[in-house]
Amino acid sequence: MKLADLVVTEAVVPELEATDRTGVIRELVRSLANRGVFDPADEEKIVENAISRERQGSTGFGKGVAVPHVKHESVKRMAATVGRSSRGVDFAALDRAPVYTVFLLLSPGKDPEAHLAAMERIFRHLQRDNFRRFLRQADSKEAIVDLINEADEMA
Repeated sequence: MKLADLVVTEAVVPELEATDRTGVIRELVRSLANRGVFDPADEEKIVENAISRERQGSTGFGKGVAVPHVKHESVKRMAATVGRSSRGVDFAALDRAPVYTVFLLLSPGKDPEAHLAAMERIFRHLQRDNFRRFLRQADSKEAIVDLINEADEMA
């Protein structure tokens, strides 16, 4: 599984408008809803599930990155998007630092193994300092997509 296979390129948000964790999740979920990843009527349920997941423990794992993730029965196929904030967002990250890059992963509810494999793939890339740094600097959808494709080639 490649990162590029997960990321819905049309849903990438090169500059998030939201300035808080809940708003960022809502913005990224809406971006995937607008690309047909799930029935838009379920948007609020998915947002609520993602926020509920955050309350259990922040998905901001440090180093300027967060990976909120949700399994939901209305999600048609596993899909991710990336949002970037040049200002930084308080995601209650483990290192208490602002988050600049957010990967949101949505998965169908029936395949937890595939969900875990996708999370592992995302985390493997995000462990690389150069990938994180270049994502933080990427200021267009095209630049972010190019970085994801390059990361897959290096993996």
